[in-house]
Amino acid sequence: MSALFQPFSLKDITLRNRIAVPPMCQYSATDGLINDWHLANYTGMARGGAGLVIVEATAVAPEGRITPACAGIWNDQLAEAFIPVIKAIKAHGSVPGIQIAHAGRKASANRPWEGDDHIANDDPRGWQTIAPSAVPFGAHLPKVPEAMTLQDIEMVKADFVAAARRALAVGFEWLELHFAHGYLAQSFFSPHANQRTDAYGGNADNRGRFLRETLAAVREVWPEHLPLTIRFGVIEFDGNDEQTMAESIDLTRQFKAGGMDMMSVSMGFNIPTAQIPWGPAFMGPIAKRVRDEAGVPVSSAWGFGVPHLAEQAVQDGQLDLVMVGKAHLANPHWAYYAARELKIDKPSWTLPAPYAHWLERY
Repeated sequence: MSALFQPFSLKDITLRNRIAVPPMCQYSATDGLINDWHLANYTGMARGGAGLVIVEATAVAPEGRITPACAGIWNDQLAEAFIPVIKAIKAHGSVPGIQIAHAGRKASANRPWEGDDHIANDDPRGWQTIAPSAVPFGAHLPKVPEAMTLQDIEMVKADFVAAARRALAVGFEWLELHFAHGYLAQSFFSPHANQRTDAYGGNADNRGRFLRETLAAVREVWPEHLPLTIRFGVIEFDGNDEQTMAESIDLTRQFKAGGMDMMSVSMGFNIPTAQIPWGPAFMGPIAKRVRDEAGVPVSSAWGFGVPHLAEQAVQDGQLDLVMVGKAHLANPHWAYYAARELKIDKPSWTLPAPYAHWLERY
């Protein structure tokens, strides 16, 4: 029996299988407002059979967007625009999730296909970025961020809380905090980005403080019966990986004690010179270490888009959920394709008749 197609339960939510669509930025919103593009994108992936669909990194404040075209949830109008998306995801049997985020020093950038670099300082489309310290990422993102004051820190935590409240109010059933990929929360934890000398900098405990406090604040408003998860960069691939992993696993244990229900295990992306060993399912063993040593359910992405690799990751206890990203962009019916590749005769869902009639004939 396929491990990938077994249901998965977390809190009061049960997914029909172990296949999840991770957050993938569409860079297609206007002033934070999503549109029909997003509705079509997420509806297709839910219809295709994924158990969980997490919509893209959604900014908790205007200055928290990666680009001017990123989705936002910093007011009620922006939140309510997600209602048709949520209804469509649920109508097709998937669970609607959202990742809330703040891009920190990587904000105010051009879209990937328009340069993927910082918007020029004299360009009115851009804005002043913020970060734990006035340390730029470098390379294509050279803008020097403004070091956050204690008041700024409190403001951003409040923005995360407000975003969580709005996400709940419009019907999302799975919440993910974006603490990865060199964005604001991850940069607090990274000694590459954080050079503070106060309670939010220095040793690993201090560097993790903003992350723990943000989790605690969101935990107060997100209901206990719904999953509260974190995407966290546990490794930098910077030559200091063992120490980073040890510190990350310790912080993961603290997240668990603070109310996190599951972790999406990823990378730091805090420096442009990281030597990432790209390859099929290469994050699997790293995720398993986090799962085993921290005692938390885990998911991961990066190279699991081949059905037998996704199946093996669940069978071997590396992952509880498999995040399949790019393969879903190429084929929104990836879950159906995986079922056929793994010779699952009767998956736990059926395609709508206009698709099933043709796809199931051959």
